[in-house]
Amino acid sequence: MTVSDTTSPVLFELRDSGVAVVTLNRPDRMNAWGGGLAGAFYRCIDRAARDPDVRVVVLTGNGRAFCAGADMGDLDAIGEASTSSDTDVTQLVGERHPYFVTGVNKPIIAAINGACAGIGLTQALMCDIRFAAAGAKFTTAFARRGLIAEYGISWILPRVVGWSSALDLLLSGRTFYAEEALELGLVKEVVPSDELLPRALAYADDIARNCAPTALAVIKRQVYDDALRDMVATSAQAEKLMHESMQRPDFIEGITAFFEKRPPNFPPLEEEKP
Repeated sequence: MTVSDTTSPVLFELRDSGVAVVTLNRPDRMNAWGGGLAGAFYRCIDRAARDPDVRVVVLTGNGRAFCAGADMGDLDAIGEASTSSDTDVTQLVGERHPYFVTGVNKPIIAAINGACAGIGLTQALMCDIRFAAAGAKFTTAFARRGLIAEYGISWILPRVVGWSSALDLLLSGRTFYAEEALELGLVKEVVPSDELLPRALAYADDIARNCAPTALAVIKRQVYDDALRDMVATSAQAEKLMHESMQRPDFIEGITAFFEKRPPNFPPLEEEKP
């Protein structure tokens, strides 16, 4: 197991199972998005994406929040610049938009340990699967701050919870809890706070040990790409990808392991050629 510098605004830990744990680490600021957190987060995700030993990523927060939204200090700086026609909101979000994690070729699982608001909620929604601690608070908050649905949340939220619920959450900006998030389908499971990370890690470990990295990468790309295709194009693309998958050693190993009643030993994901 390898662990990054514990003073960093984002921590990186690689477990022996092949699961990387990325932890937002500004607990004194409720892991607010800012203060170097964004850049450190991008570097940790890039590290996980490049490392063939990483098969799954778990994203969580340190302290009582997952990410309570934008850092208000950074918002003050943007507010001072808002009288200018060339306001640069990238000062807040960083050099990438939250949707970039949907393009990462490995599953990303959010373990939402506490407050999840604004850009923190947007980032959690861009993860592939979400678990939450009982009682964790959620809110879009944008309308109550005079802001719009930011950085792709108007695309992802209706796809996760449905059109009507997405409009409710976005237009009201109300606070809701993990238990309602579960009813809406926003999270997969709600567990006691002390069981959250162990549960998310157990789920991630199972994927890392039993699922082919190449298949995971292709399936993830299919889900997000197919959201923009019609059914005929989706089925045609799936047929092509299925043919390609059957030419890889992962397929032979998966079938052999099934018949031999043993865990599969899939090869790591190969780095994509530019």
